[in-house]
Amino acid sequence: MPDTPAARTPRSLPALPLRVLAVLLAAALLSSCAVRTTSMLRDPNTVRIALNGWVGYEASAAVLAYLLEHELDYQTQLVRIDEQPAWQAMDQGAVDVIVENWGHDDLMELYGPGGNGTVVDGGPTGNKGTLGWYVPRYLVEEYPGIDTVEGVREHAEIFATAETGDKGQFLAGDPGFVTQDQGMINHFGLDLEIVYAGSEAAQITEVRERYADREPVLFYFYEPQWLFEELDLVHVEFPPYREGCDSDLADVACDYPAYDLNKIFRAGFAEDGGPAYELLDNWRWTNADQNAVARMIADEGMDPDDAAQRWVRANPDTWRPWLPEGERG
Repeated sequence: MPDTPAARTPRSLPALPLRVLAVLLAAALLSSCAVRTTSMLRDPNTVRIALNGWVGYEASAAVLAYLLEHELDYQTQLVRIDEQPAWQAMDQGAVDVIVENWGHDDLMELYGPGGNGTVVDGGPTGNKGTLGWYVPRYLVEEYPGIDTVEGVREHAEIFATAETGDKGQFLAGDPGFVTQDQGMINHFGLDLEIVYAGSEAAQITEVRERYADREPVLFYFYEPQWLFEELDLVHVEFPPYREGCDSDLADVACDYPAYDLNKIFRAGFAEDGGPAYELLDNWRWTNADQNAVARMIADEGMDPDDAAQRWVRANPDTWRPWLPEGERG
């Protein structure tokens, strides 16, 4: 995703030894040339959850970790890692679940049942994913049509900054996100230069500042995303996605596809089953659910565990059906 926020650096995880150990373990595995194994020794009472770099993902992981720990007496390890390396860590047996996957058919082909069989599709999360380019509503009112590719081409110069010179600036988030923006710029002949904010939090801060000053800003963004509840943003129209239109990332003739976001399980974790797997398998929630927790974390500054606890206490009718039948009370 969205792979992918000024300048706020990514939030550190709680300094729990197990979590630190998990990060080090994953890093060691990813930097190692050792032979892949899916039979790594692991504590069956510990669930290792990949933690990608956007707050919506973190919200999902926090709530699931809270329920695993407080309702089913598991321990959890949150392994902060980028999207594609998370698949590699799962392939090597270091991660049990990715809780928000955006497509990645190429990785499923490589690691899924049609490939080496180390991961399986865990089904939908219930979240509807949208990726794309956005501008503030006030800009559309000042420049009618700027929410189309033709409008962006005509008015690209208004997005110019000291950093981009004569070119318009396209504000991206985390450079670790998997995107097709340069290919869209190339295909549609847009006089734009991509500038990375560095993280989702940094991008949000910059967008908020420009929005407050009613300055032009064109940026990559996505839903679910709590910021849409605060800012009036408009999705820029490109030709709709069709299969194959993004096959060459240097020349992309369409918008991003829409996604039914899904979970990815380590195959051995799914095969072993158990209460933790059942909870994660049963888990479904809405964009509004995720946004509520994400806003507590990103906007109110709550610790993810505290945000998860607040949401869990307020929404028992939503999460209780996720528990194994014998644990629902």
